[in-house]
Amino acid sequence: MSLHDDLTRARWRKASRSSASGSDCVEIAQVAGLVAIRDSKAPDGPTVVIDRKTWRALTNRAHQGELEL
Repeated sequence: MSLHDDLTRARWRKASRSSASGSDCVEIAQVAGLVAIRDSKAPDGPTVVIDRKTWRALTNRAHQGELEL
């Protein structure tokens, strides 16, 4: 099975901090030991796939206010 097949079958979920209007939503899915990230407004658009260690580092930096979001 390929990563593409895994993404096709992925169970996507919206980030808990997504806006109520649904206009600023990021979705993530765990796929083959990796984390896939996409824009919920464009589910057929590009998907970023990173390892779990990188995902944890990214979310930790966001929580600490180190990123301009």
